[in-house]
Amino acid sequence: MLRLLSRLLLIVLVLVLALTLIAAAVGPLLVDPVPAPGETSARAPHHDGSRLVEIPFPGTGGLTLHLAERAPEAPEPAQAQAEAQATFVLLHGFTFNLYSWGRLLAPLAEHGRVIAYDQVPYGLSSKPLPGTWQGENPYAKAAALEQLMTLLDRLGVEQAFLVGNSSGGTLALEAALAQPARVRGLILLAPWVNSKRPILPQWLVSLPQTKRLTLLLARTLGTDSPLLGYGYGDPTRIDAQRRTLAGVHREMANWDAAWAALLQRSLTDPVEIAEHLHEIQTPALVITGTQDRIVPPADTLDAARALPNATFAELPGCGHLPQEECPVQVMDIIDQWLVELAVQGD
Repeated sequence: MLRLLSRLLLIVLVLVLALTLIAAAVGPLLVDPVPAPGETSARAPHHDGSRLVEIPFPGTGGLTLHLAERAPEAPEPAQAQAEAQATFVLLHGFTFNLYSWGRLLAPLAEHGRVIAYDQVPYGLSSKPLPGTWQGENPYAKAAALEQLMTLLDRLGVEQAFLVGNSSGGTLALEAALAQPARVRGLILLAPWVNSKRPILPQWLVSLPQTKRLTLLLARTLGTDSPLLGYGYGDPTRIDAQRRTLAGVHREMANWDAAWAALLQRSLTDPVEIAEHLHEIQTPALVITGTQDRIVPPADTLDAARALPNATFAELPGCGHLPQEECPVQVMDIIDQWLVELAVQGD
């Protein structure tokens, strides 16, 4: 009897394992592959005084970038000389868009020209799909840097302060490393430097199951905007307008497939900037919120310590998106840093 029960148990375990393997292989294929419907041109939904700029990109017919810009406010006499020609370019983080900077546009304009844009494929910028380009992948890490520099050329910006949040901070650091002459200073809010995301072999990323799973993940991230709530130290500070603006990409057709293409590329594109921080001599202001649950404050402090010319600041009670949650405190720190930077330059 005991032997019979043991055999039955073994059979059950084998069946469970077989069903698990079948589910793992077949389950992802049940994800609907049809991309989301919507506008095919950002010219239809763009609003709030924002505008669209066309930039060239190899292997494509060009990319459309959605941006918002503020002309510099008249500076105080004491600031005029030190801040002459200052331009601030704002780089949002993973799954976000230019509206993440809405509360900093006006106060930063007191120091100079301000430009915020949706990085591809976020917000209302282009959403190229696999098969529509030749050569360089527009979602590669190097491509994001190329798009940034091309935009600066297109807008006539020779040198800028790069203001980056999370992965936008990574992009800002990559720019300062690659083209230091074009970066006047870095303002990094919770920069995603010590990345913990997985890096997978290309054969695994290319599997149909993996592609469907990244599509499912893209839809989850883009539909529910979970990182918005998770990015605040106190999610009750998020108002209805902010939630709406976080989802403007859903007005565009194919947004989910484009996000999935970015996710697939990121799975084979490691973040390696941490190994090069000691090479970046650009003056930097590094800010963390004590309630950051995405990039631990200790990681941000480590990044600041690795940069040769960095100032570190901590914001009590703020999360991963301090420019949204604590804009007044962020601007107080930026104002002070810019004054100190100007004094050092005298």
